[in-house]
Amino acid sequence: MVLTPSHRPTREWPLLLLALALVCAICIPLWQWSSGKGDAGNDWSKWTPERLSRLLLGPEQIASYCAFTWAAFILLGRYLEVRRQRRAFDLELLSTDVGVCILPEDARLLQRRVEQRSARGGPYILANMIRLALSKYAVSRSGRDVSDTVRTQADVDLGRLVSSMATVHYLAWAIPAIGFLGTVRGLATSLTLGGQTGLAMNQFVADATRHLNVAFDCTLVALALSLVVMFLLHSVQRDEEALVIDCQQYCLEHLVTRLYELAPEENAEARMTN
Repeated sequence: MVLTPSHRPTREWPLLLLALALVCAICIPLWQWSSGKGDAGNDWSKWTPERLSRLLLGPEQIASYCAFTWAAFILLGRYLEVRRQRRAFDLELLSTDVGVCILPEDARLLQRRVEQRSARGGPYILANMIRLALSKYAVSRSGRDVSDTVRTQADVDLGRLVSSMATVHYLAWAIPAIGFLGTVRGLATSLTLGGQTGLAMNQFVADATRHLNVAFDCTLVALALSLVVMFLLHSVQRDEEALVIDCQQYCLEHLVTRLYELAPEENAEARMTN
């Protein structure tokens, strides 16, 4: 399938790498320059293995990792499915030669051809859309009805893809919610220390600070994972929407525009004959 320049996918990954390189080239020297003027350069010594373990390991963090991994596996499967669906454009389900005209009598033959070529690789959205359009053309012999069938089937396929993402949408919402639960737990634990009058001031400050670190670490990890999941989710959904649009465009270019429109008298006579 040949895409027009306005429909070519945007090369976003090279632009992302270019943006990261530009930002790092500006911000890292400024950060090093500002750190050299004070004691900020010694902040890395505070990130001990114990501090990193408290940041990355915990009940809420582990629950967030489980939700993130589950969502990542689902999105990986959806991405691979989009790649598989793209192979249907290389099966030559319809003729792409210039000047080809499709008659109503050819609809059943083309339908069997589409079913045979798409049977080996599994069900394809494009093949199903072409099959339904040809079946409609064999019955109604109207190009307008075929165009409506293609549009309706595209809406159905797109709605099915959107609704099947419900689990990933839930996980993308659940990950920051789990982080907020850890925040509430850490804040509640630190506040309960205020009622323990037997603790020394130094011990009280150390325990309260440790629980506050737990509270904010859970939110930090959960929000970071949520950002990654949302980016992957929108990327996969964009690819799925582009797949359905390309299938619809393929049907319009190689099927709908090549249908032979019978005159009203010929169409009525053909229906009486059938």
